[in-house]
Amino acid sequence: MAGTLVIFYSRKGENYMPGGVQVLEKGNTAYAAEAIRDALNADLFEVDTVKPYPESYQACCKEAAAEARIHARPELKAYLPDLRPYDTIFVCYPNWCGTAPMCIFTFLEHYNLEGKRIIPLCTNEGSGLANSETDLKESCPGAQILPGLSIRGHQVKDSAQQIADWAKAQF
Repeated sequence: MAGTLVIFYSRKGENYMPGGVQVLEKGNTAYAAEAIRDALNADLFEVDTVKPYPESYQACCKEAAAEARIHARPELKAYLPDLRPYDTIFVCYPNWCGTAPMCIFTFLEHYNLEGKRIIPLCTNEGSGLANSETDLKESCPGAQILPGLSIRGHQVKDSAQQIADWAKAQF
């Protein structure tokens, strides 16, 4: 759909899945973001940090928790030059410490999002959207934050149709 952007942060490598930590070639959230892009013919942008997170799942969790405690805004590798062409922005992320990864907020707070529709999708293994919708409202003043979708990370590959149907229903 014209005027629709999907931004996402997704971590490949060691991730928590039922039964323990597994190594993923591609992060779960990337699959969800691509399903939205494909369903809506939307533009896609991957948020990426300058300083990579640790390879170890446990070390990454510790770093994510430290960032969340201080509301860090990690430096990003790139931004889009302009979000004015987009009325609707799907924001896809894993649940880290009860909210979106801090790099998502770094990206969003870089722009004036007044009047934009922000639609969250959160991958997780049972913690749902947690505080992320409230935190998005605080980071996106003047934007309309719509109710989000929570998808279990280990089920995301099999949820493309559910994600596509949900994305289409937002219009």
